[in-house]
Amino acid sequence: MLQYVLKRLGYGFMILLGVIIVVFLLFHALPGDPVSMITGQRSDEATRKAIQQDLGLDKPIGYQLYNYLRDLSPVSVHPDTPEEKEKYSYARVIPMGESVLVLKFPYLRKSFQTQKKVSEIINERIWNTLILAITAMLFATIVGVFLGIVTALNQGKWLDQTLIVVSTIGISVPSFVAAALISRYLGYLWSDYTGLNGIGSLWELEFEGERLAIENLILPAITLGIRPLSIITQLTRSSMLDVLSQDYIRTARAKGVPKKLLIYKHALKNALNPVVTSVSGWLASLMGGAYFIEWIFNYQGLGYETISAVSNLDLPIIMASALVVGVIFIVISIAVDLLYAVIDPRIRLQ
Repeated sequence: MLQYVLKRLGYGFMILLGVIIVVFLLFHALPGDPVSMITGQRSDEATRKAIQQDLGLDKPIGYQLYNYLRDLSPVSVHPDTPEEKEKYSYARVIPMGESVLVLKFPYLRKSFQTQKKVSEIINERIWNTLILAITAMLFATIVGVFLGIVTALNQGKWLDQTLIVVSTIGISVPSFVAAALISRYLGYLWSDYTGLNGIGSLWELEFEGERLAIENLILPAITLGIRPLSIITQLTRSSMLDVLSQDYIRTARAKGVPKKLLIYKHALKNALNPVVTSVSGWLASLMGGAYFIEWIFNYQGLGYETISAVSNLDLPIIMASALVVGVIFIVISIAVDLLYAVIDPRIRLQ
């Protein structure tokens, strides 16, 4: 198993490297000038050149990419100066003349716009997005498995056909369209009845300080959970129908096993394997899918921060966001494979 995990981590590292390179090159292909976004259109040329030099934007793209990868690497070579020591907070390993081989945490740089450390920005925002994604996934899983069981037990009836049509619509509607509709109707026009807000973050500022606003989490979580809910419903239905047709289920039914016990103890357990895979994969996908939903609901998470960074051409935040989401995808993917092997004894990690 250790060999398998190490192999997957190696593949994951290559994927992350590819993501970093692609996002970095795409950023430089975007129209606009980060320096102009910082200084405005009326700045003098000397100021622009000073900012370009400070941000490293005056160097060739290849050299900029090399410097960024060096900043991310936990083992790298840096000039042995107090300024570098303060910037990277590294531990000296091997002196190399005027430079030194160091150990350090990945340095995500500072925001172009605020000059705040990107690591601090990510730490402030990512928890809101994680809470949103986990809440949406819990909603989708609980309701989706329940509806999947209901449809399987009512196969061919009007309830089954209705839920299949509704779940197909849920899969087809883009998340940002659903977010706009839900925000307008449930959060604005019908807010007197729902008691929910069309916009708002998990934490709101008041005179006494910050307040946890759970009501602002409900609509974004439902919106984000609609697509996985629809898929989980259909997966559970298909898997339950397949399991219920197996010989051991017929045997248990012939022996007089109660219907509830037959469904929840014997059938459901074996039917959950594809559902577990789907749930785990969707949890990582929801981290990326939350971006536009956070923007529409004005939910202050990592997605909202990233879209703001794209509009401001704030490269360090964009790169850090892509890196964080990539790491989450890889970790969850490995965890899913391990969990799948535990749930199904027939699966062996090769």
